[in-house]
Amino acid sequence: MNGKFLGLLLLGALSAGTLAAKDYLVSTRHTSLLIKADEGKQARFQYYGTKIAENEIDGIYNADLAYWAETYPCFGISSYGEKAFAVAHSDGNMSVDLVVEGVRQYSDEEADITEITLKDKVYPLVVKQYYKAYKGTDVISTWVEITNNAKKALTLYKFASASLPVKRADNWLTHFHGTWGAENMMEEEKLTNGQKVIANKEGIRNTQTDNPSFMLTLDGCPQEENGRVIGASLAWSGNYLMKIIADNSRINVIAGINEEVSHYILEPKETFVTPELAMTYSSEGKGGVSRAFHRWARAYKLNQGNKERDILLNSWEGVYFNVNQEGMDQMMKDMSAMGGELFVMDDGWFGDKYPRNDDKTSLGDWTVCKEKLPEGIGGLLASAKKHNIKFGIWIEPEMVNTKSELFEKHPDWVLSQDNRPLTTGRGGSQVVLDLTNPEVQDFVFGVVDKLMTEYPEIAYIKWDANAALMNYGSHYLPSQKQSHIYIEYHRGMNKVLERIRAKYPNLVIQACASGGGRVNYGFLPYFNEFWTSDDTDALQRIYMQWGVSNFYPSIAMASHVSANRNHQTGRVLPLKYRFDVAMSARLGMEIQPKDMTDADKAFAGRAIAAYKKIRPVVQFGDLYRLVSPYDKKGIASLMYATPEKDKAVLFVYKTEHFLNQLMPDVVLSGLDENKTYRITDLTPENEQKPSALNGKVISGKILKEAGLSVASALRAEYSSLALLFEVVD
Repeated sequence: MNGKFLGLLLLGALSAGTLAAKDYLVSTRHTSLLIKADEGKQARFQYYGTKIAENEIDGIYNADLAYWAETYPCFGISSYGEKAFAVAHSDGNMSVDLVVEGVRQYSDEEADITEITLKDKVYPLVVKQYYKAYKGTDVISTWVEITNNAKKALTLYKFASASLPVKRADNWLTHFHGTWGAENMMEEEKLTNGQKVIANKEGIRNTQTDNPSFMLTLDGCPQEENGRVIGASLAWSGNYLMKIIADNSRINVIAGINEEVSHYILEPKETFVTPELAMTYSSEGKGGVSRAFHRWARAYKLNQGNKERDILLNSWEGVYFNVNQEGMDQMMKDMSAMGGELFVMDDGWFGDKYPRNDDKTSLGDWTVCKEKLPEGIGGLLASAKKHNIKFGIWIEPEMVNTKSELFEKHPDWVLSQDNRPLTTGRGGSQVVLDLTNPEVQDFVFGVVDKLMTEYPEIAYIKWDANAALMNYGSHYLPSQKQSHIYIEYHRGMNKVLERIRAKYPNLVIQACASGGGRVNYGFLPYFNEFWTSDDTDALQRIYMQWGVSNFYPSIAMASHVSANRNHQTGRVLPLKYRFDVAMSARLGMEIQPKDMTDADKAFAGRAIAAYKKIRPVVQFGDLYRLVSPYDKKGIASLMYATPEKDKAVLFVYKTEHFLNQLMPDVVLSGLDENKTYRITDLTPENEQKPSALNGKVISGKILKEAGLSVASALRAEYSSLALLFEVVD
């Protein structure tokens, strides 16, 4: 087909199950993965790294670089090492012995695919292992499909998506840990012998603690633009488990659904499909991994990833639950006057019998509260039209309050256990709807469908989820399949989202879950963006957004300008600083405009206009992280550049303030040394007095190799820069 696959001329023979070729290459633009698959033997993972050609395969073996690791190690035959797969057959036998039956290699619109069919030597159990090389990217994903061809059910106890070997060397691990209000904080550590586990067992908000993503270096301490790095992210919205097992000779990564209290009964003729593990290899450090994932996400894993995102005002921190027609109209008017494009009414707009005045009632009753909004949503849409701004709305359709009409009518629709008290979450009354139940799936779909059918002008939905899966019991699933809840919940959720996307493909939807609880590639194909964190403090956001940027693109990262005294930390930060941080992602505001001074509104208008000018570069450009806030150098800096490197946007933030402070020069690694650039200060506090850097013309060679001194421009506490670099003709 295109030279990427070894032995493809023998496709007819391969499709028939006859293996003529033993080594199979899966290649992207710059990387290759090599698998040895001999018929009747175990499939072996041999190599993953920089791209090689078919005539270089022998060199992998001659240089003793081959891993000789099983592609899908199974429990019961070999006792050595961590296993990816474990089952109990209907006769009680708990062993699996998978060997290669056939290999197919083919292409579709998205990717070049290698499909390896593995079959147990004795039992009618088939595992198909897939490797998918996405076109135009350097990302390869892998997953398995498990089919029970027996006449009786078997039980899956372990069913990982992938087993990935990595060369043991001076390896460092980069991963992302957190909690509410401090999600996705970056952690880096030298990998010692033993096991490192990255996992989540909340059931719904699967990235509020750890993100299912990591990077492993092959040659020492992680660097942004140098060194060999493997990055991987699991595309799953539920519980996950990633084990990184290191010994003196090898590292092995086992990644997939967290099987704890989730053993799965696989019925005869049923096929179980695991989520994708997406991975890439970079010889350009962590930055190369990030840029590969960002391009892949925009092209394949983010809804409308090629469409610019609007600048919005969200009502939450402005009014909280105190929603009313007059207040919403005022916020729309003010946001429109500052150049905003979208207004989103957050929580507090619904409830008939139980008006939504706090977080203790009304979830599930998705009818307009007439006390607050006598003109209904129609009145809000009329206001939006009057002020020439789009309108969006907040919902939390997976949840219900015990004080609600829905709960009174359908208590059996809630995940709960017989003979146990009902555990509640936020507000002391929030519980989770049972999305394993098709009736509940219809209801959740209906929340969106009713809004969009009655009010097709709605342009945006903020989809929230503020509870964990607390009560492990389903009134819909049979008693012997209660262990399926963690899995079936997300299958049901995906069915709902697929229906929504089929009917409303252009509706913009944000994934929110108590803030950054759903920053994952299992969810993003159905969503346009995620809420990065409920913490809108600009200084802390620098650290969180730095962590998120390692795997997720800026176009999906919602970042809002909040009040002068931040509502979460109480910190007071300059408006310029708050804007400069938010402009490095998808810009929005989370503020009450009427509390802003006229001068603040004028500055906001200029900053919004500047963002519109640089929006294509920030949202679609290549990211270069230049000075890490985690390195404690007093500043943080990042840059977005077009692929042609004719435009770039640099952000620099002062993170510490001391007298006679040492401050590093910023080396702009994403520029072209053969071009010359003119600098424009995008957000000067006084438009008549821009930074001294404004208007300077500097060669790309100097900027890329020597750098840019920012010390004189960052003398004040909490000072920042947002600079545009444009090629001089």
